Amino acid sequence: MKLTESEKRDAIRLIEKDKVLPEKYRFLLFDESQQVEITWNGKSNEITNVNLPFQIIENVDEPRSEKIIEVQSSLNFEQGRQIAGWTNKLIWGDNKYILSSLKNGPIREEIEKTGGIKLIYIDPPFDVGANFSMNVEIGDTSYEKKPNVLERIAYSDTWGKGSDSFLSMIYERLILMKELLADDGSIYVHCDYRLNSKIRLVLDEIFGEKNFRNEIIWSYSTLGRPDDRFPQKHDSIFYYGVSKNCFFNKEGAKVPYSDDYLRSHFRDKDSEGRRCRIRIDAGKERTYYPDAGMIPNDVWDIPYENSMSKNRTGYPTQKPELLLERIIKSSTLENDIVCDFFVGSGTTAAVAEKLGRKWICSDLGKFSIHTTRKRMIGVQRELKKNEKNWRAFEILNLGKYQREHYIYDGKNDRDDLRKIKKINAEKKFEKNILDAYKAIAVTGFKTIHGRKGSDYVSIGPINTPLSRNHVEEVISECLVNKITTVDIMGFEYEMGLFPTIQEEAKSKGLRLSYKQIPYEIFDKKAISEGNVIFHDVPHIEFKVHLKKKSLSVELVNFAVFYNLDILYSDKDIKKGQSKIIVENNHIVEIKCNSSGEFEKKQLTKSWHDWVDYWSVDFDYESKKEIIFTKHKDQSLEEQWTGNYIFENEWQSFRGKKGDEKLSLKSSSKEIIKNKTKVAVKVVDIFGNDSMKVLEVLI
Repeated sequence: MKLTESEKRDAIRLIEKDKVLPEKYRFLLFDESQQVEITWNGKSNEITNVNLPFQIIENVDEPRSEKIIEVQSSLNFEQGRQIAGWTNKLIWGDNKYILSSLKNGPIREEIEKTGGIKLIYIDPPFDVGANFSMNVEIGDTSYEKKPNVLERIAYSDTWGKGSDSFLSMIYERLILMKELLADDGSIYVHCDYRLNSKIRLVLDEIFGEKNFRNEIIWSYSTLGRPDDRFPQKHDSIFYYGVSKNCFFNKEGAKVPYSDDYLRSHFRDKDSEGRRCRIRIDAGKERTYYPDAGMIPNDVWDIPYENSMSKNRTGYPTQKPELLLERIIKSSTLENDIVCDFFVGSGTTAAVAEKLGRKWICSDLGKFSIHTTRKRMIGVQRELKKNEKNWRAFEILNLGKYQREHYIYDGKNDRDDLRKIKKINAEKKFEKNILDAYKAIAVTGFKTIHGRKGSDYVSIGPINTPLSRNHVEEVISECLVNKITTVDIMGFEYEMGLFPTIQEEAKSKGLRLSYKQIPYEIFDKKAISEGNVIFHDVPHIEFKVHLKKKSLSVELVNFAVFYNLDILYSDKDIKKGQSKIIVENNHIVEIKCNSSGEFEKKQLTKSWHDWVDYWSVDFDYESKKEIIFTKHKDQSLEEQWTGNYIFENEWQSFRGKKGDEKLSLKSSSKEIIKNKTKVAVKVVDIFGNDSMKVLEVLI
């Protein structure tokens, strides 16, 4: 330490007065740092360290087959087959909690057993002015779908204070990603001119300047050429290793020589007369052959997927498969784990699957998860058709556990004070829901919590699916208090709850409607701005066809009752513009023509125009949902959640126009039991899903 007596006295005096030391003491008191550090408004070293169990929403283990599915085996050994062992993971939710739970939870052991995570590629929302809409097909026309409120809030929070907000968001997540990567792992971070200089400094700080490998320039050609500057037609991809042991697959990284290079450089012949290139490298003669290929430089000229590509999903930020193929081949081997925590349209998962890699991918957007699910089923089908193997994948989220952490701050009931805090937290949360629903709180009831106009409101359990018992208690309380209409709200609903309980309520003169509590309820800004929309729970009808011991399912109705709060007002639509609304359970386009007059066009002609995807589990309740809780002593506790995993055994969904037609009847499955429970899951064109279970006697 090189301090003068005067500097020592000044420092002591400032410390005693709780004053901030001048910047010069940073360098006088501490050894010189070899690490670059970037600071910004809001930077924090607090890193999320939760361990929340993952809920398995769905398991997709068999691409659709039109033949009878034999009960002894769901695999067709004449074509490609499913690889046993590791199951790929598609996770819906906030990647901050997902990363922390992967790092601290029991899945970490599963990851380590298979060699650890070798590669992370991320393409975060780095564009402050970006439009994160995507295209959905309604009837015969494609329309732009805005991100849901939760996604818009996430992007808004990311950019609330400009680049400072983005850096705070990505900084914490990058630290968690580093802790997840294997010692020889790599990370590729995609960005453009808006933030590349700052991202580079953040990555230097977290991964270390010595572990910087490349700045890859992805050069592309798109429409638009400004007159006042050079066109911006490239992105940056920063490539870092976790350590000096960073793996690089030089054979996988190679690309074919260009025709011009072959003509100009391969003019020699080897001893056997084969065409080659002979040159002296470091004093040693080396021979190169045309089919060997070469490692490309750090400028990659890879075009966007063109509009006719079968890989196009409608996402404006979608990256080409060739780009991800080069990255994955360069930094992994077959069976290695590849991750993407901003997966978007699923390109990373699709390429990883085609290249025989394992994968874990996540996204905050529910529509992103649905798009990726469809895309991955399509990849599975293609691999099977081409006699190549595939892996099953499961869809997970943190569901009720993330809600519990949000409401109770991750604390358990250990004493009376904490129990009181828990009750108060629940009451506060109930008030948030009522405020968002524009209802007022009422007291004196057990299951009734509020009132909106003449309708009463009942809020279901926070941490468990809304059950038949809760609805029966609501019915009993309504009869005692002469209440005739109730809106029942839940995050999740017990499978098979509808429609029998509905008929029971109707026979007693009650009108019960069921509302889905959206995830936007967790954001105070969404509540205060009135942006939280409670949709009615859709109603599914299907028929079961039995022929001897074979069972097939026909989807016969899907009734959607979207909340009409999203209706337009005339002032919202300018001349030449249009808006999509829901009216009488149909999607309608309202267009303002050049004369200022409004024209209506009904886009949905039939109930099945609402259906984007549906799937069947022929033997629901055959697989219990088991979660593992990791304790402080590293021991694992196995627990059945009371729920079952939806085994996706058959599926049909819409593809791009003319590519994939929606089939309304499934193939058959052989059933050997006397009875089974059939579950049907339907996802509508906006990405919202619902499910119905029916018991069938064989």
